[in-house]
Amino acid sequence: MMPPSDLHDEEWTRYARQIGAGVLTRDAQRRLKNATVLVTRAGGIGGPAAQALVMGGVGRVIVAHGGTLHSSDLNRQVLGRESQVGQPRMPQFAEQLRALNQYVTVEAIDHEPNDEEAEELAARTDVILSCPPTFAERLRLNRVAVARRVPLVDAAQWGMTGTLSAVDPGRTACLRCLYPDEPPFEASFPVVGAISAALGCLAALEEIKILAQCGRPLFGRLWMIDSFGARLSDVALTLNPACPCCGSPPAPAGCQRPAQGARRPGGFRC
Repeated sequence: MMPPSDLHDEEWTRYARQIGAGVLTRDAQRRLKNATVLVTRAGGIGGPAAQALVMGGVGRVIVAHGGTLHSSDLNRQVLGRESQVGQPRMPQFAEQLRALNQYVTVEAIDHEPNDEEAEELAARTDVILSCPPTFAERLRLNRVAVARRVPLVDAAQWGMTGTLSAVDPGRTACLRCLYPDEPPFEASFPVVGAISAALGCLAALEEIKILAQCGRPLFGRLWMIDSFGARLSDVALTLNPACPCCGSPPAPAGCQRPAQGARRPGGFRC
């Protein structure tokens, strides 16, 4: 195994303002340097999140977003430009991100990953940021995160409100525990761009804490932000043992469930 890459002197200068008491240690910055994150999609929430991750020094940021840029996207998609309306989103989004930090690799995918590709991406990712608008995509990312034991940060928005949660597979509730049935999806839901940016930055901060092994990540909790009413709510999420994604299957006859924390491959002692 190759030793982890250290930072060049220029990189230490670049990140000097985020290293110190109450923020990151030098070891934490090294962890960011050697980490890979997946951001899908890279629009209203994912765009600001990807910016923060690139600026913070995460070594490889994989961004996935398909389609062309529309004028109505520009109230929230910070990586887009008016001059690029009508053109594919991903090339211009990747160009904007690469211009922010020469020390970070930005890998661009010009579509939303399907089941097979999501599985492959999860296998080489340290943390996944899920911020697509559809529950089908969010639950797909949740499924591969649980299968690969990769931490997942999920962010969603509507109007001037939003939610943020983090999944530590095998230890905390997953998205399927929270949404046993896929909720209906409103294609052109209203949203104010400022809540998108706020959620994106907070989601990136959660990923940085997880990767850097600092602070208290949001694992097992749901943070609800109502900016219209200036209210914050924080609730604990309960892991559902019968969850079809992260729960345990029924024990075969004659088998005994292991104690919590003692599960081995297969899930049972026979």
